[in-house]
Amino acid sequence: MGWEFWTKQLDEEELVVDGGFEDYSTTTGSSSSSSRAAGMNGTGPSNLVDPLEDPLPGVGTYEDFNTIDWVREKSKDRDRHREITNKSRQSTVALLHSISDAFSGWLLMLLVGLMAGALAGGIDIAAHWLNDMKGGVCLIGFWFNHEHCCWTSNETTFQERDRCPQWQSWESHVSASCVCLFPLQGAFAYVVNYLMYIFWALLFAFLAVTLVRAFAPYACGSGIPEIKTILSGFIIRGYLGKWTLIIKTITLVLAVSSGLSLGKEGPLVHVACCCANILCHLFTKYRKNEAKRREVLSAAAAVGVSVAFGAPIGGVLFSLEEVSYYFPLKTLWRSFFAALVAAFTLRSINPFGNSRLVLFYVEFHAPWHLVELAPFILLGIFGGLWGALFIKANIAWCRKRKSTILGHYPVIEVLVVAALTAIIAYPNSYTRMSGAELISELFNDCSLLDSSQLCGYKQPTNTSETGAGNSLADRPAGEGLYTALWQLALALVFKMMITVITFGMKVPSGLFIPSMAVGAIAGRLLGVGMEQLAYYHHDWFIFKGWCSPGADCITPGLYAMVGAAACLGGVTRMTVSLVVIMFELTGGLEYIVPLMAATMTSKWVADAFGREGIYEAHIRLNGYPFLEAKEEFEYSSLAVDVMRPRRADPALAVLTQEGMTVGEVETLVESTHYSGFPVVVSQESQRLVGFVLRRDLLISIDNARKRQEGVVSASQVVFTEHAPTQPDDAPPPLRLRGIMDLSPFTVTDHTPMDITVDIFRKLGLRQCLVTHNGRLLGIITKKDILKHMAQIANRDPESILFN
Repeated sequence: MGWEFWTKQLDEEELVVDGGFEDYSTTTGSSSSSSRAAGMNGTGPSNLVDPLEDPLPGVGTYEDFNTIDWVREKSKDRDRHREITNKSRQSTVALLHSISDAFSGWLLMLLVGLMAGALAGGIDIAAHWLNDMKGGVCLIGFWFNHEHCCWTSNETTFQERDRCPQWQSWESHVSASCVCLFPLQGAFAYVVNYLMYIFWALLFAFLAVTLVRAFAPYACGSGIPEIKTILSGFIIRGYLGKWTLIIKTITLVLAVSSGLSLGKEGPLVHVACCCANILCHLFTKYRKNEAKRREVLSAAAAVGVSVAFGAPIGGVLFSLEEVSYYFPLKTLWRSFFAALVAAFTLRSINPFGNSRLVLFYVEFHAPWHLVELAPFILLGIFGGLWGALFIKANIAWCRKRKSTILGHYPVIEVLVVAALTAIIAYPNSYTRMSGAELISELFNDCSLLDSSQLCGYKQPTNTSETGAGNSLADRPAGEGLYTALWQLALALVFKMMITVITFGMKVPSGLFIPSMAVGAIAGRLLGVGMEQLAYYHHDWFIFKGWCSPGADCITPGLYAMVGAAACLGGVTRMTVSLVVIMFELTGGLEYIVPLMAATMTSKWVADAFGREGIYEAHIRLNGYPFLEAKEEFEYSSLAVDVMRPRRADPALAVLTQEGMTVGEVETLVESTHYSGFPVVVSQESQRLVGFVLRRDLLISIDNARKRQEGVVSASQVVFTEHAPTQPDDAPPPLRLRGIMDLSPFTVTDHTPMDITVDIFRKLGLRQCLVTHNGRLLGIITKKDILKHMAQIANRDPESILFN
């Protein structure tokens, strides 16, 4: 392939992207501060076009599927800020403009929080309503969900508080709507409800995948892998556009309501980032600067988690730990403010109807004991094993989807999985309910007034077995509890298998709730087992001194909470942010130590089988140019081993600072697909002068032909500070020093690759030039580094085993 690798970004990624989308990223910019520092004192016609003195539209912007130049963007922002500061000293109007510019970031965060909070509240309400619609309809208003429909009813009993005359199941509705010889009862009623459940599930799934496929293919999936890639500097036009936001909001409700094993929490991060990207266009400094916009997107990721779980602090830590590439202190403050506004907005809407912000509020009556750390760590081991197994199985299935005929029929795939899920899930009450309802049920601590099947213990025969307050002492399991445990065991197997093939389909799909559901089921099963062990063997050594007969020793709901954190940590490899999210999510502040123990254990166990979390694995699967900051480069190679061209490749394609004509430059550009070209003194010396981007070069030449008199193919292209002397009859030169980066990043040929990789990570470089004593030898791009790391990993048997 020759020297076609260098400076191309996603051209080499072999990514297939469906459709085109509205462009929110095209901006008008100027060259870097280093380029602007050069003076242009050459001679020429008075109407000579100089990109330095007369910035051209499009110069300094980026094409789709390219990486931004972080250094240039930060230089542009510093120049803009310096210009505003200088002007503010000259007039009152400029001073007011400077003040408004300083507060524009906070205003933008306020708008992002309000918009994302309002959308999240609407999504929660709509998803709850549609999910209940699969079971019946409210007679006093079809727009009421089951809970709201029965709120005003005076005919409900405590044991059957979910039943009221105002809410009618589908079999009752069919009986009342048609002339039947006999009322639908028993098996007939069950079949009607079963079929209606499958019908609504298929309808919602079909609408979701059809809307995504027809209007916004970028609305599918979780969105977090792409958000991470975008925050690292990559450009995916349309991924954060308004159509993606509209379709993702609608189809997220439909996908969650269809009963598929997915959640809405991950996609809410994508929704919040779409809101931020759209609102950025109201402010010039964010619209015209890609680096500043990514600071806002980092804050928006925090907002997404804040509205998903009611966890503003956890959202900020999630953005810092999991998704953000560049996170300055200023962004930390603004992320906290935006997450606070979003949480307040969601609390004002009150979508859960319980006057609480948290999704799974818990109130355990018994403290945990030191001995219980052993089963908590056991749950951490289970979470790590499940996380590693899930990642490998899901990536294998997604790879199969991409490489076989299955990937050509996404609508059929979604309908088949939705039908399979509905058919298997309906008979089991724990798989029939939504993921959030299931987790809430599993976190619940049983009391005397609880009618849940999970609280089907044998009733106490005397008051001494009643615990303090409204809680109960440990009791022997009854028939109802044994039935619930069997159903939970089946639900665990079903959830583990169906989630593998569901995540990654062409519908919005989050992974937080399914992962937490798997862990919560496993934790509840273990918790009940520990409870029964303590009841029947309270005289054992491990229970002596803290678990006496008639005491409330073990809380199965706590085990469910710890198991949920362990499995989510095993899948995503989150640690600090996950613990904070869990205690904000549940209100269980005193259970931080069990959560920390399980989370760290799950991460250690999962890392033994591969250091990639699910989002990093999907980034690698999709071929995005992303350098993971958590991965260490532990190999002894040099820059000369990675750079292009190699020995068998053609010579490096370069521009000379003078001597080339417009026609020669255009021919070179048209004959290659590179994203940029080094500029050297001459072909013989190869002394490096600078670097110019392909896009800036083409725009400048095209504008010069239109606006500068006398520019023809024979005109000389000049990158020097002073234009060379030319004959009187020669056409005017085209001076392009203004679009050239005079200080491109360079390393020597003997620079260790671990240092080079750190430079790419910490500075967000697109490419780095390799020199020897000032002479240009080659170039290293982010893609070259990723290829080199993959090749080394494949040659290393230890990496094959654990990666």
